Amino acid sequence: MGLRINDIVPNFTAETDKGTISFHDWIGDSWAILFSHPKDFTPVCTTEFGAVAQLADEWAKRNTKVIGVSVDGVEDHKKWKGDIESFAGTSAGFPIIADEGLAVSKAFDMLPADAYLPDGRTPADSATVRSVFIISPDKKLQLSMTYPMSVGRNFAEVLRALDGLQRTYQQPLATPANWQTGQDVIVALALDNAAAEEKYGALDIKLPYLRFAKNPG
Repeated sequence: MGLRINDIVPNFTAETDKGTISFHDWIGDSWAILFSHPKDFTPVCTTEFGAVAQLADEWAKRNTKVIGVSVDGVEDHKKWKGDIESFAGTSAGFPIIADEGLAVSKAFDMLPADAYLPDGRTPADSATVRSVFIISPDKKLQLSMTYPMSVGRNFAEVLRALDGLQRTYQQPLATPANWQTGQDVIVALALDNAAAEEKYGALDIKLPYLRFAKNPG
């Protein structure tokens, strides 16, 4: 069975270009984003790693650690970092997991259990290793997105989704379509009107089941 929302994500020990990590210990009490790639030195992935590097301050503001995973080795990762930094015009301080044995890709259900890398492989052999996983401090999966080889990931949307998750985390709230930070949020039906108003103030009731609160603190 695949990894589902609110499952505790797999723990693992892995080599990265920054040294050995134990995943849950590495997350600590932070939020975490794991973003995966099917091969080093590929064009779309280079732009994506560059985008992640350019957002370093935004991740830090949100108490969020980012980590890459690619099914190549540490030495390739270190060389690729040079290309990424040259393209992005900034340092790429996040680690990249060396998933040569595919253990992480399989644990996160990006590849089937019997997958292997053939000699002379191409990125197509591990194409489904193009996912984003957002993980809360309790080590539970909060969101996942998987992209095809031909479509670069939109990290503005990853940031927006992270903001929405953090805004509603462990609260009876949700965000509407196209929500942006600072906009009104939806109050869950777990609270009746009286309880919702006591907790969040006056409601903007659009429908009996669609009630907005003014960006409650």
